[in-house]
Amino acid sequence: MYKIAIDAMGGDYGSLPNVTGTILALKKSRKKFNAILVGNPATFTHKIPRKLAKYIDIVECLDVFGMEESATDVLKRKESTIYKVVELVKNGDAQALVSAGHSGATMSLATLRIGRVNGVQRPAIATLMPTNTGGKSLVLDVGANTDCKPEHLFQFAILGEAYARDVLKVPDPRVGLLSNGEEESKGNELTKGAYQLLRQMDAFQGNVEGNDIFNNSVDVIVCDGFTGNILLKTSEGVASSISKLIKMNIKRSPTALTGALLMRRVFKLLKKQTDYAEYGGAPLLGVNKATIICHGKSNHIAIKNAIFQAISFIESDVNQDIEKSIASYKID
Repeated sequence: MYKIAIDAMGGDYGSLPNVTGTILALKKSRKKFNAILVGNPATFTHKIPRKLAKYIDIVECLDVFGMEESATDVLKRKESTIYKVVELVKNGDAQALVSAGHSGATMSLATLRIGRVNGVQRPAIATLMPTNTGGKSLVLDVGANTDCKPEHLFQFAILGEAYARDVLKVPDPRVGLLSNGEEESKGNELTKGAYQLLRQMDAFQGNVEGNDIFNNSVDVIVCDGFTGNILLKTSEGVASSISKLIKMNIKRSPTALTGALLMRRVFKLLKKQTDYAEYGGAPLLGVNKATIICHGKSNHIAIKNAIFQAISFIESDVNQDIEKSIASYKID
């Protein structure tokens, strides 16, 4: 039975979404798993149903690494929840971790303590974006590496292709390089250099622009972490603003209100497609064990889906395939 370590205190809302999401995952999962909740038991043990208690282990930990703290300080906080969650995976007591806590701290600890897949220069955070065909595209990096070299972007493509194929079950993932134009001549020095390396990949489709992320022209979009993080935050903001604008205009017009009542199902589907909670969390690709980094504002649905992501990662051969792929390409 799989064991997944969960930072029960991570995120903006404390233990409630983490524990509730874990319980929901145990109820809904197609196969049972063991959850290891790391945190202050006084805040959540009363929420655990008696019939699920046998699937939950608790590691008492009272120190919580704050969102406002510097990620580099986490190495000194060995009694913090996130440090203990990472150590559980490092020591083999769990096969995956899920945390909605400080993303920088989680990434740093996982990279340093769990270690990188052989050949990986830098791990990358990947996230799923909805497409206009009802599917998903995978974007990476979205925040782990703000300053990159062409070879880093090339490796991100390898990480993303393997994850899309092995975990997302995309048969032949198509890879695109995010740039300011489709032509090979477009881009800055970073993307131009990455383009030449990416030509080695059969999956590489060339440059893509921002709108291509949502039109299903490719399955994997590669960029540096600075660009990717701005893209992620902008997309979240646009989705939230559109939802608010729709609600505001519906309230202003009786006719629109009538139409909205008829379109309730459509609005529900739209909300589901644009809600990050439906995707769970962002996998940190390139480290030796499944590491799922969740949004700080994650609710119980997001935590449940993040746990399901972790299970899918564990069941795949993605890390073995990443190692083989990196060894097969030439990077000068």
